Amino acid sequence: MASPYPTIASPIRVDGHVLRNRIVMGSMHTGLEGEPGRFGELARFYGDRARGGAALIVTGGFSPNLAGRVKEHPSVLDSADTVPAHRLITDAVHEHGGRIVLQLLHTGRYGYHDAIVAPSPIQAPINRYKPAEITPEQIRRTIDDYAASAALALEAGYDGVEIMGSEGYLISQFLAPRTNQRDDGWGGDLERRARFAVEVTKAVRQAMGAEPILCYRISALDLVEGGLTGDETVWLAGALEAAGAGCLNTGIGWHEAKVPTIAGVVPHAAFAEATARIKAAVSIPVIASNRINLPETAERVLRDGQADMISMARPFLADPDFVAKAASGRADLINVCIACNQACLDHYFLDRTVTCLVNPWAVRELERTAEPAATRKRIAVVGAGVAGIACALEAARRGHDVTLYDRAERPGGQLRLAAVVPGKEDYGRAIDGFWNQLREAGVTCRFGAPADAAGLSEAGYDEIVVSTGVVPRALDIPGADDPRVVGYADILTGAVAAGERVLVIGGGGIGHDVALFLAHPPSGGPEDLAAFEAHWGLNGEARHQPPARRVTMLKRSPGAFGRTLGKSTGWILRQELRDFGVRQLAGVTYEKIDGAGLHILTDGVPEVLPADTIVVCAGQLSDAGLADELTARGCRVHLVGGARLAGELDAQRAIEEGARLGNRL
Repeated sequence: MASPYPTIASPIRVDGHVLRNRIVMGSMHTGLEGEPGRFGELARFYGDRARGGAALIVTGGFSPNLAGRVKEHPSVLDSADTVPAHRLITDAVHEHGGRIVLQLLHTGRYGYHDAIVAPSPIQAPINRYKPAEITPEQIRRTIDDYAASAALALEAGYDGVEIMGSEGYLISQFLAPRTNQRDDGWGGDLERRARFAVEVTKAVRQAMGAEPILCYRISALDLVEGGLTGDETVWLAGALEAAGAGCLNTGIGWHEAKVPTIAGVVPHAAFAEATARIKAAVSIPVIASNRINLPETAERVLRDGQADMISMARPFLADPDFVAKAASGRADLINVCIACNQACLDHYFLDRTVTCLVNPWAVRELERTAEPAATRKRIAVVGAGVAGIACALEAARRGHDVTLYDRAERPGGQLRLAAVVPGKEDYGRAIDGFWNQLREAGVTCRFGAPADAAGLSEAGYDEIVVSTGVVPRALDIPGADDPRVVGYADILTGAVAAGERVLVIGGGGIGHDVALFLAHPPSGGPEDLAAFEAHWGLNGEARHQPPARRVTMLKRSPGAFGRTLGKSTGWILRQELRDFGVRQLAGVTYEKIDGAGLHILTDGVPEVLPADTIVVCAGQLSDAGLADELTARGCRVHLVGGARLAGELDAQRAIEEGARLGNRL
């Protein structure tokens, strides 16, 4: 059968290696790079992705020396001591026909420790540590360290290395006037600022020889003031090719850039044109990256000649079989990366092992059993939100006879509600993928009618999983029964149309999402690249469209809004709300609602807020009544997700709970 994505499926030569297709699994820190004793887990993680079809895998970053490490706990390749541990990883990938390169990453001023160095002693705005200025002698030693690490990588079985020269790390810091204010042979004009990048590349090529892969991660767009211009980047690409780079992998934006680059608000393949400019300037393969999470998007970028290969990082957390599913014509079964960053980047920043919201087994593969259950059971799962879906899938894959119930016509629960929020459109794609997986796994889906305790009890199920989720907390003040008061689900489903003046009661994640949904202009959809570029000022000064409505957010607790939002994405949502003029009032006491509006006290000062619509996002309560009824009837009952614990709605927790329960039933 011909591949539905023929360009993706075509092989390509990089240095002395022929790769079986055009898909690269991009570098991701997992949190295990500094723990050689856990490299068996990394071996399984990378091995599964090679088995699933990834042609080339790039590891998380390893520094060539201690000064370049990311955190105090070092992930460094500077001696032969860890070579045997690395061999576990490379052997696992080669066993499944993949190729793997080790990323060499020196963080420079981005390191989170007190021994950091940089071209100039300029503190990064995202780091509390100030770097020391690297001396000429240290520069020479660092270049030698890169070469020594590359040689050790080959000894460990890697097929080459990737030099990290993007995202604002040390090599970027040498290249950019923003961070390089030297006046010696390593700073000044572009050629001298580029000297470090070029000499590192030459030294690594000399240490490895001609056959191994030498990939250089080049910043296609810096997105910071004082970064490289487009013409300078094109010149650099040519200089790197001449220095011995065998391919160029494009990165987008420094970590301190105030432009989203990988979050859901970014249109798919938004930066492919920047990659295309580099591709036109060199003869070696060029790799596109950032917000390419669907096979059709990857195929289009390749077919249009904007890149030779595609790098996907988080999509391989979400689904190790991404390539195999696409190649076999079953892209509908792909576990779609939703670009939430909640369990990957945010985990890493919090010193937790990385995983994935839609795939809780990522980097935890050894904790899951794939063996058929010893006894096949009849299992009912009531509630087709993400916890119920995850549980049903895992139980069915272990051979159980599973029936999934939901009163709604379609699965997804709260995640499907979220899919209408601007920037979260991929949530809907993920739910569609889950539904296809349910049918593929043989789960019987009974949607569109509630399940009752009597019927479930009489059906004689061996196990009943209650994943009925949450119910919104009602507003308890005089006038709360006013017809202008509505729940967030009514707004997000379109059951109620909001008026011009809207009050959003609640400052949690749902309140922020609802405020954005209501304020966001009707134009500038998820794939409107021109609108994205204008809003974030990619081609000049930022230009914001007028908001759709006048929105005010309120919360009882004092302090800033958005403290519970994701570390790597919360800033984007907060900025969008500011851009669309959303007013925020904290420390509010709600008095009553009458014809004049919502009466409040803020620091003892009364105010009346006129409103056409008042949306309640004031928390949730567990909907667990069915579990109590079933238990009273003597059924074997399990509670998962919001039905077990409402709190701040957490899809990651719900999916993991459901998956782990389903896997052990």
